[in-house]
Amino acid sequence: MIKILGVKLNTESKAEILDRIRSFLASYSQHYIVTPNPEIVLLAQNDEEYFYILNQADLSLPDGIGLKFAGLTMGRNIPRISGSDLTRDLLKLAETEHEPVLIINWKKGLSSATEITTALKTLYPQLQLEVWDLDRIEADQKDWLPKMTSAKIMFVNLGAPYQEKFIWHQLAKLPTVKVALGIGGSFDFLTGKAQRAPKLMIILGLEWLFRVIKQPRRLKRIYQATAVFITKIINWRFILPFKYRPNVACLLYKIRDGKIYILLVKRTAENNYWQLPQGGTDGLSLKEAGQKELREETNTDKFKVQAIYKNLYRYEIDPKHNNYQRHTGYKGQKQGLLIAEFKGKDPDIKVNYWDHSRFQWVTFDKLIETVHPEKREGYKIFLKKLGDII
Repeated sequence: MIKILGVKLNTESKAEILDRIRSFLASYSQHYIVTPNPEIVLLAQNDEEYFYILNQADLSLPDGIGLKFAGLTMGRNIPRISGSDLTRDLLKLAETEHEPVLIINWKKGLSSATEITTALKTLYPQLQLEVWDLDRIEADQKDWLPKMTSAKIMFVNLGAPYQEKFIWHQLAKLPTVKVALGIGGSFDFLTGKAQRAPKLMIILGLEWLFRVIKQPRRLKRIYQATAVFITKIINWRFILPFKYRPNVACLLYKIRDGKIYILLVKRTAENNYWQLPQGGTDGLSLKEAGQKELREETNTDKFKVQAIYKNLYRYEIDPKHNNYQRHTGYKGQKQGLLIAEFKGKDPDIKVNYWDHSRFQWVTFDKLIETVHPEKREGYKIFLKKLGDII
């Protein structure tokens, strides 16, 4: 296992991956597989839910020469497993072992459900297959209700990030499915609507060049997946580890019955880790970044900013939490503080599941003993600032 810009990637061989998929099919649990490429990894940097979903996958298979380059900067030679090749392998496995297949097809994609069915029945005549055309908007609806199916393998080609989010939110509604994977436009190669690069270009890592030649309209996307991604990797590996990330902590308080209560949130990924909402400023002012962070982490705008303080506390990221460091790349964080008064009611607050599992209000005097020990030194400074304005 390796992490590139915080996105985990499996490093097993294709044979080992196929063995694991066979074990998934024989299990009683549901599993999902993602196939990140550089474009997907970049997309996840600005979509926290998507980032979380990718990292919860049972298998995350690197697809793209850019990820191989990123691995080399970390001293790792990552085997590339393309979604297109994996699709063919799984279709053959499904045909041989009589595992029914369901394909969720984007109805506005290059290939229609009829074209996919015709192509696969020719290539895999014994395959048990059904194909559903679906719109991305329909696929995103939480109340989506599927038809009955007996499929055990589900391919979703809605494109990123729609296909992975569809699997995350809808898989439980399809209880017979044991393995689900997002595979982008892989079926377009099988229907003949798209052409893969010659084998030599694939081996040399020049598949992107072939796509530019064949589809000039993809130039912007390919530029992102090559030049932008490589620049970001170099920065992440060799520059950011010497810098502190500009960050804002958000102290949201309310006054009830003469007592001051402060909002704390519990990290999803760690046990009993309570903290203030916080996040990187990402080029915004402290006020803009703090308001944005509060809105995103609590899903409410019922607060009023009371004070803002710059550069109150600086700390290095604890090696025990190096997953976070591997995500951001930074040595540590330099924190400012936004203090805001909550003007709503508790039901107005809905924390995002990918960030935090729950929230609580604690009194002013109980804050330090409640938060995680590594937060206490900085929070003593924050409490003093709150005391100065109340």
